[in-house]
Amino acid sequence: MLIGSHVSISDGLLGAAKEAVSYGANTFMVYTGAPQNTRRKSLDKLKIPEGLEYMKEHGINEIVVHAPYIVNLASPNSSTYELAIEFLAEEIRRAEAFKSPYIVVHPGAYTDSSLDEGIERIANALNKILSEDTNITICLETMVGKGTEIGKTFEELRDIIDRVDLKEKMAVCLDTCHAHDSGYDIINDFDGVMGQFDKVLSLDKLKVFHLNGSLNARGARKDRHANLGANEDNPRGKDHIGFETICKIAHSKYAEGRPLILETPWLDAKTNLYREEIAALKAPGGAK
Repeated sequence: MLIGSHVSISDGLLGAAKEAVSYGANTFMVYTGAPQNTRRKSLDKLKIPEGLEYMKEHGINEIVVHAPYIVNLASPNSSTYELAIEFLAEEIRRAEAFKSPYIVVHPGAYTDSSLDEGIERIANALNKILSEDTNITICLETMVGKGTEIGKTFEELRDIIDRVDLKEKMAVCLDTCHAHDSGYDIINDFDGVMGQFDKVLSLDKLKVFHLNGSLNARGARKDRHANLGANEDNPRGKDHIGFETICKIAHSKYAEGRPLILETPWLDAKTNLYREEIAALKAPGGAK
């Protein structure tokens, strides 16, 4: 099982790798800088050689980079759109320096245009960014569909990829909270959901999982992550997906060989459940 969590890049790739190992992880996910802005440390300040060596020593050879939230490849605003293209291209370069095979990207929101126009803009942006020399796979993330957000269905992701010239450099990251909140019944019919994914996109396109509980009932389209199996006494609220479902997904044939990344909430400055959640999911048969 390749399992880990989001970790901090504040102390460079070396610090991120050490944090991941402290959680008992054998993979992890980072942003190359703050996800809410464009400020970035230069690559020579991110302890990349030391981080890669530490990863090698601890058997970590496949990590995930997440593009920042501010990238909106579907925006009809020309300045926002051009910034998204320029910034994502730079993030890909940085992710390649981390030797990551995957960069996860939120497709974007079409705001005051239309869904089809938004999908067309995303594909056009990706066609500008990708080249034969691109040495990473862009994983479009499944989204909940808040407002004009694109990616709430497998069909929307397929429609983007179908318009990308270098389709072999495109894939999907399935977020359990997002899939649940968008309406997919991963609790009672995960095999059926995966069958639908295979029919629409092909399972070959599924490269990364985000393992998250949800604070909302199926179809709520709210996107609020919960700690796995949390009950009503949890400070962040009850998980409506449940540990049993997430554990089943983590141990399923669909998860084999694919990075499983936890983005569950921190409860406070001193309490982080990544170590406990990773250990529980790794246990034979799963254990709460």
